[in-house]
Amino acid sequence: MPALKFSASHITPQTGKTILVTGANSGIGYQAALELARHGAQVLLGVRDEAKGAGALAKLKAAVPGALATVVSLDMASLASIRRFAESFVGELDVLINNAGVMALNSRELTADGFERQFGTNHLGHFALTGLLMPALLRAPAPRVVTVSSLAHRNGKIDFSNLQSERKYVPWDAYNTSKLANLMFALELNRRAAAEGSSLLSIPVHPGISRTAIFANGPGADDMKARIVKLLAPVMTQSDEAGALPTLYAATSPDAKGGEYIGPDGFNHFRGSPAPERPRAQALDEAVAKELWNVSEQLTKVAYPAMQ
Repeated sequence: MPALKFSASHITPQTGKTILVTGANSGIGYQAALELARHGAQVLLGVRDEAKGAGALAKLKAAVPGALATVVSLDMASLASIRRFAESFVGELDVLINNAGVMALNSRELTADGFERQFGTNHLGHFALTGLLMPALLRAPAPRVVTVSSLAHRNGKIDFSNLQSERKYVPWDAYNTSKLANLMFALELNRRAAAEGSSLLSIPVHPGISRTAIFANGPGADDMKARIVKLLAPVMTQSDEAGALPTLYAATSPDAKGGEYIGPDGFNHFRGSPAPERPRAQALDEAVAKELWNVSEQLTKVAYPAMQ
């Protein structure tokens, strides 16, 4: 990291780049899309709800007149939606930001493809999207994949006998597993790209504890952990603008390195400026990561092409 703490003002010009952000209608995704558009990128706002996407686009264009931004229909809980988008995409994709997510749903829900919704949306959807867009990424001169994980990976466990909470569903355990999977996927993708001599960089990030709309899509008012986080929010959380900085650093900085895990540098990495940190040990288990990759290919029926 450079000595100067990274902020949105340090983003280099992004003119000529095409960047896709999933879950871009609110929170971290919206803030990342806003700053990338402000710095000249052509930004694709991937959204499940097109009405909310239209509202986000109007807000973005009011803030950045002349922004090169477009809403695209992309439901990360639907492999059919992901395939439709990937098949329709033409040209180069410079940066893919895997951001969309749901958190700690009160009861076990399934996606249209029969996956547990958190694992299916947060991990499998982005695994499939990245693989299907790999040809477009590799057409770009210096492609990057930025995957948003979470502090929750610290409590995650990849249990292949209960990967999608088939035997037992605990809301936060399912979320923790999905975010550990995000991190392991991002690290394994970078290892595979490096082994093949690819120019692609895969960079995992997390936003610390940020005040975003993901709580509205996750635990209810009676969830004790959510109530505690909300109570302590003024002292342990940061704004979604600040929470987006690790994503923006990974997507744009010339200093960003593939395989580094970027998050806030403050106490316990809850808040602060973007900086590399070491993931918990379970995220670094390469044997489990390889098996997770294989299982993800089987579940999504997406096989990655050569990354050269």
